[in-house]
Amino acid sequence: MSKFRTKRRVQHSAAEMFALVADVEAYPKFLPLCRDLRLREKRETADGESILLAEMEVGYKAIRETFTSRVTCDPAKLEIMVEYVNGPFKHLENKWHFVETGPNVSVVEFDIVYEFRSRALALLVGGMFDAAFRKFAEAFEMRANSVYGRAA
Repeated sequence: MSKFRTKRRVQHSAAEMFALVADVEAYPKFLPLCRDLRLREKRETADGESILLAEMEVGYKAIRETFTSRVTCDPAKLEIMVEYVNGPFKHLENKWHFVETGPNVSVVEFDIVYEFRSRALALLVGGMFDAAFRKFAEAFEMRANSVYGRAA
């Protein structure tokens, strides 16, 4: 299985970054490889979590794949868990965690573990996915600067 982990200090609050990542419908506007995203279901739990069923289309040039994930947003813990439901992966799981470190300063932690169902697809697009994941944190920080204003 392929794994990627990053921590990034940003000039925005943990709550702002949580809200930005939880807004999955905006991903096609700024996230590398994300071509489309459709919410299939959205519900709130009694303990304040939001659970989304999201279908994301990813692609690069002529290659397009669609997969469905369950996204659990926990504002109390400032965590977002993404669990694979179906598509071209054998396994996909990622977690976001946001830690307030000062006034309008936080650390964004992103972990992902994935494995393609098809070895051929893994060989064809695996390197592209690795490169995209490395750019995710930067893409979210740039989006935060655009939405909330660039930090001084």
